[in-house]
Amino acid sequence: MTSSDPLTLATLPFHVRDRFPRPALVGRCREGGCTTASAGEFFEGIRATSLGLTALGLRRGDRVAIISDSRPEWVMTDLATLSAGAVTVPIYPTLSAPQARFILKESGCRIAVVANAVQVTKLNEVVRDLPDLEAIVAMDGEAVTPRVRGVSLSDVTAWGRAQLASDASAAARYEETARQVAPSDLATIVYTSGTTGDPKGVMLSHSNIVSNFLSTTGWITLDPGDVALSFLPLSHVFERVVFFRFLYSGVPVYFAEALTTVARDLLQVKPTVMTGVPRVFEKVHAAITDVVSKMRGPRRRLADWALEVGHEVARLELAGRPVPATLRLKRRVADRLVLGKMRARMGGRLRFVVSGSAPLSKQVGEFFFAVGLPIYEAYGLTETSPGITGNPPDAPRLGTVGKPLPGVEVAIAPDGEILVRGPNVMQGYYQRPEATAEVLVDGWLRTGDIGELSADGYLTITDRKKDLIVTSGGKKIAPQPLENQLKADPLVAEAVIIGEQRKFPAALIVPDFPRLAAWAQRVGLPPLAFEQLTERPEVQRLYQDVLDRLNESLGPVRAREALRGATFRVHHGAGRADAHHEGPAPGRGAALEGGDRPALRMAGQGVAGR
Repeated sequence: MTSSDPLTLATLPFHVRDRFPRPALVGRCREGGCTTASAGEFFEGIRATSLGLTALGLRRGDRVAIISDSRPEWVMTDLATLSAGAVTVPIYPTLSAPQARFILKESGCRIAVVANAVQVTKLNEVVRDLPDLEAIVAMDGEAVTPRVRGVSLSDVTAWGRAQLASDASAAARYEETARQVAPSDLATIVYTSGTTGDPKGVMLSHSNIVSNFLSTTGWITLDPGDVALSFLPLSHVFERVVFFRFLYSGVPVYFAEALTTVARDLLQVKPTVMTGVPRVFEKVHAAITDVVSKMRGPRRRLADWALEVGHEVARLELAGRPVPATLRLKRRVADRLVLGKMRARMGGRLRFVVSGSAPLSKQVGEFFFAVGLPIYEAYGLTETSPGITGNPPDAPRLGTVGKPLPGVEVAIAPDGEILVRGPNVMQGYYQRPEATAEVLVDGWLRTGDIGELSADGYLTITDRKKDLIVTSGGKKIAPQPLENQLKADPLVAEAVIIGEQRKFPAALIVPDFPRLAAWAQRVGLPPLAFEQLTERPEVQRLYQDVLDRLNESLGPVRAREALRGATFRVHHGAGRADAHHEGPAPGRGAALEGGDRPALRMAGQGVAGR
């Protein structure tokens, strides 16, 4: 940190205005092109919105909810709130009305800034249960709400601009308010998913977040010519802090119009850097693999050759070994004829991508390195603002989440749990002192993850502590590595290992139904509903092969042969889409083994259905 670095998120807009007078700093992709705002326009929008929110009644320490898809107005509202000394509460726009009500009520939000009429209608369903809520602000259109004040975001911003035009002291008042915010002040309350109960609000201070994105400067270097595409939800602390880092480094950021338009927006923006989650990269890998699989003759042989050359180079480079001159020459030819065209599907200019939020399979990671697109896996939690570790670009190690970020300490408890200490660790859970005391012990955060730390400092995540399965025979099984390997297969959309207190665990597999249907057409099966398709013996064998391939990668087992040539039966469940393979017993260093009559159960129209 230098003397010119911002100490709080409230002063980040001034840092950007003074150091990066870019003609296009923030943009949003649309059909036919992208709209942009200059650094000056972005700063003026933040300042005017902040003054307008103050005119609406916002005071220091108040809570402001943001319920919207990712867009420039999201980050402008966020920074406007923070520079007013207030607290932002991000809420996923996909949450139901009761889920949003819980967060709004517990955090005591006075103002909710929402995307559109859909979100306004959602809040109108529960607003009578929100005594603290005084106003709803709509980014698009008007906020029609009978019980609280409704106003458009454009009106709020206009109020601020009117103050700046009529009151000579307004600009100085805004800056004074922003600079009075202390690093230790609460900046945001980010609610966890609450999969095992009501969500908990993670309290992060300005210094928590600022220290974290500043620490990434010692990990990832951003160049003056970089451009970023953002498509992950800003409601998630990962993408939000990534945006702050881009802003701090003066990197223009364009927001994708929607998840469904990312392929189009990549070609519009042609980003040089990007962040994502493993599922996104798995889909890219599967899409390119599909294209190659449909090639025939010389084109197929050329593509296979180019990918093999890419993999040879990637394996040597990842192992820190020199690449022979002849192989480097082959790589240049493969790049010109095939690999460069694959990268062009993602805009053609990406220098690297960062993967976070979930484990990335080594297979997918190596594929990206093979096509000439380095992918660096990172690890973090909402409770750690979020970054903990990242793979160093000069020595990435697939299968690990890299080394601790500068200023962050990582240790492994006797039971294997990962512990974290540093300026990025949260203040605690909002109004949950007991829950806070459970995870913050002697300055260390108990992450709930199980992992291993190598002698040279690389961290490997093996599983979630609470997810460890203990069979009735006492065997402890880490399901996550097996689930990730199953999901690496293009035919598998999701996979879950179960087996607590059972004789043997089971793998619940959600087929990727569009790919399954395409496969069925290629092999000449008649058009069938998914329920009927999963009953076909050919499909049963197809998923048996998926399990067999996993077994082959897991070392010697005593019951592997029980899975070969096994008989299957089909069971239809209401509203589910899964393949249920009973009998195998997954575990670290062991294959799926167990019962002598494994069964595959499938049903249609679930989360991966039509």
